[in-house]
Amino acid sequence: MLQGISAVGFDLDGTLYPPYRLNVRLLPFLFRHGRLLNALGKARTIIRREQEQSPASVRPDFYDYQARVTAGLLHAQPEQVKEKINDLIYQGWGRHFANIKLFPHVRELLAELRAARLKLGLLSDFPPHIKLEKLGLTDCWDTVLCSEYVGAIKPAIQPFAELAKALGCPPEQVLYVGNSRRYDAAGGRRAGMKTALITRRRASKTKADFIFHDYRQLRDYVLH
Repeated sequence: MLQGISAVGFDLDGTLYPPYRLNVRLLPFLFRHGRLLNALGKARTIIRREQEQSPASVRPDFYDYQARVTAGLLHAQPEQVKEKINDLIYQGWGRHFANIKLFPHVRELLAELRAARLKLGLLSDFPPHIKLEKLGLTDCWDTVLCSEYVGAIKPAIQPFAELAKALGCPPEQVLYVGNSRRYDAAGGRRAGMKTALITRRRASKTKADFIFHDYRQLRDYVLH
C-alpha cells in the first residue's frame, strides 16, 4: 500500500476514458455550436486568471458569472447564454456517454482500491453526474464533486480542499489522479495532495509523483 494514503481522488474527462472517443461524437456539435464553445473556453481562461490573482476567493455565483463573461465575448444576453451552456453542454453532452468505453482496467482498479479500504472520490471541472450514470460508474464513489459547485475551477486550491474534506482526510493523505499537468497535477500539489498523471508522453513536464499510461501501473503503485 502506498504509504500515507487513505483516499484516491479522480478527475473524469480524459482520465477515466480516452478523450478522442468523446471528441469524435462531438464533431456535429462543434460545427453547430463552435462559437459558443470557443467563447466558453476563453471565459474560463479569464476566470482562471482571476483566480490566480485572488487565490483565496470563490464565486458562489459561478454559473451566473461564467455566463456573464461568456456573454460579453459573444455580445449576447447572459441569461440566454447561461441557458445554452446548461442545455447544450452541461446537460446535452451527457447523452454522448452512453457508449463511451473506459480506459482498460479502470473498473478493476476501482474495485481493488475499495477492497483495500481506500476511500474514493471524483472531482470534475464539469458536472459529472449524467456522465457517471451513462458510464455505469455512479456507485463507485464515496463522494462526487464538481468544481463549479465549489465556486472555483482547477487548478484553484478550493475544489481539491473540498474533495479532501468530503473524503474525511487531510489533503496529504489523498492521491489525486488526472490527465492534465496544468490543472490536475499542479492543482492537486498546490492543495497538498500526492498526484498521479495518466499520459502517453515519454517525458511529461510535470511534478506529479507518478506518471502512468496503463491503469495496471497505477494499481501496482498504490497497492504494492
